[in-house]
Amino acid sequence: MSLVIFGQPDDGIIQSAYVVKNIREAIDHWVRDLKVGPWFVVEHFKGEDARYRGQPSDADSAIAMSFAGHMMIELIQQYNDAPSVYRETIEKRGYGFHHWGVATSNFDRDVEQCRARGYELAFFARVPSGGRVAYMDTTAHLPGMVEFIELGAAFDPIFSRFYRATIGWDGKDPVRSFL
Repeated sequence: MSLVIFGQPDDGIIQSAYVVKNIREAIDHWVRDLKVGPWFVVEHFKGEDARYRGQPSDADSAIAMSFAGHMMIELIQQYNDAPSVYRETIEKRGYGFHHWGVATSNFDRDVEQCRARGYELAFFARVPSGGRVAYMDTTAHLPGMVEFIELGAAFDPIFSRFYRATIGWDGKDPVRSFL
């Protein structure tokens, strides 16, 4: 086992993610109440080649990322009513915790091993870091999904920039552009 640039294991949990009703209000709470920031925001994320439960996905979401220590925190607000992993969680149990992100340098192997254990691939997409993500529906046994996040491409440059910005953050410019 080695570590990704921000100190989490490259084969373990690197992220904790939450679906929120209003991403700006959620960011404000995390900044004010938990001193987490700055936040790096993608205003409209759909993913490339996005598929929800095997069908093309048209979910339009805002995502915001920051760090609490070495743990990446992700906030997600879905703008439209398109079927999605986010919408199904909101409909089943409301806003709040959604998934853990797990880093992987063996994306295809890890997805297939998870499938072999009986978990369904709920969402797949190519992402701005140049890699792929796969949400596995582990909710029958865990209180959220597991998202495999492929290492490589622009992963380290993007996320190490976010991580470095949080170290000694002075509270200024709490919302920044993802790219």
